[in-house]
This record gives sequence, C-alpha cells and structure tokens, in this order.
Amino acid sequence: MPTTIAQDWNGSQIVESDSSTIDSDYIITGTDDEFVAQSALDTWSANYVSGLIKKEVSISERLGDEAWRGSVKWGRFEPKEVGDSSFSFDTGGGSGHKSNSISTYSSTAAPGIPAAPDFNGAIGVTDSAVDGVDVTIPAYNFEETHFFAASSITAAYKATIFGLTGAVNNASFKGFAAGEVLFKGAAGSMKDWETWEITYKFTASPNASSFSVGPITVPFKRGHDYLWVRYREVEDATAGHLARRPIAAYVEQVYEFGNMGLLGI
Repeated sequence: MPTTIAQDWNGSQIVESDSSTIDSDYIITGTDDEFVAQSALDTWSANYVSGLIKKEVSISERLGDEAWRGSVKWGRFEPKEVGDSSFSFDTGGGSGHKSNSISTYSSTAAPGIPAAPDFNGAIGVTDSAVDGVDVTIPAYNFEETHFFAASSITAAYKATIFGLTGAVNNASFKGFAAGEVLFKGAAGSMKDWETWEITYKFTASPNASSFSVGPITVPFKRGHDYLWVRYREVEDATAGHLARRPIAAYVEQVYEFGNMGLLGI
C-alpha cells in the first residue's frame, strides 16, 4: 500500500496574528514505521509557505496499524547574530605518497630465480628508482563559520588571517597537539552593515612517533611534516641480485608555525 498524506481537517491549522508561524496537521497512511511516515511527510510538505521556511516536521500520534498524525511548522528565517557559529567536518582523508610499505605480505620469485630480492619494504622498485604509491592518509577536514561585529574585522585582523594561511599550529588548538592543524585560509563577507560572516578551513593530521620505514625507526614526525627516504643498492646474497634498500629517512618541516589563537575563534 503506498504512503498517502492528507490534511487533517479535524486537527489544527494555526496562523499567528503576526504571520510569523504556521502549524498544520496531516494524516499519513500506508506505513507502520514512524520514521518512514515522518520522512514521507517531510518530503511531501513544502519547504516554503507564505514566505515562511519549514522549521519542524514531527509525528504526534499513532492512529492505527498504518496510520499516523503528523504536523509541520513553518516560521520566519532567523538570520545569524554576532557571536553565533556553525561547524562542519569530514574525515575523507588526504592524499600521500609512500615509498615504503608497513610490511611486505608476500614476495614470489620467478622460476629459476633463487629468491625474490628483499627491498626492505620499498614499493615499486625499478633499476633506477623507487616509484612508491599514492595512498589515502588520515586527515580531518573541518570548517567553522563565525559571525562578528563589523567593527572587530579590521584591516589588521584580515592581515592576520592572511599571514596564518598555510601555517600549522604552534600550540594546542581545537583539541589537537602542536603541528597537527594546517590552516587553509578563510572566506568572509559582510552580511549587513553590522555583521561579518567568516568561514575558516582547517586540515588536521596526526603526529607520529617511533614508526618504521624498512629497518629504520623514525623517532618523530609532525602531522604536516614531509617524510622522504634515501635508497641505495646493496647486494642480496640470497637472491643473487642487487636490491634498493632504505638507508636513511628524513623528516622535513615544510610549513611555518603560527599562533592560531590570533584567529580569535
């Protein structure tokens, strides 16, 4: 039985005297699932009525096996005020390049070859290079939108935002340790003559300590440092073959440190 929705003429349809809200009741039939009934009412009902925006959809009563009473409320759009904020994030990860694996699961030699050369976890080894592989690495991307009084967004503050773009935090920030948060910049606009709306963008990547690159133990790498590995050909007596193996690992600082506290968020 398909889900159907009809106005509940025995219910309420309340319009406040100043036309700031509209409340209407509906009967939903054709499902025994309250969530499905609410979703159907939300999809069916208009997002805007008489210049008002839909604020709330709810199920108030079960009328039978496949019958529900629900309500929709529309109200005025309420603009953000100074001091308000909103947040969003994703953990889709970032892109990184690895020249060494965590471990070599297996290696198989061709017929007539004593053993597969041992490259100490190097990936994509050729006669002249170690190609490596692009991988998804842990990254927490998040945005914060804040609303400020126009008087507080001065030329000096805009310069501060500009100066911190492309920097990593020099101290704990938003619950992350120093070196883990990269500030990717901000975008702002004046919503009216009294209020600025500014969205700040960040990417967090965890610091790491005491991890292996082949036979090498790297003591520490901050989240946005760059790791690269130097390889050298050595003789693999078992395989009777020259093998490229890591002989040194380097951690490079590629972003300046910045005081994220100066953002004031």
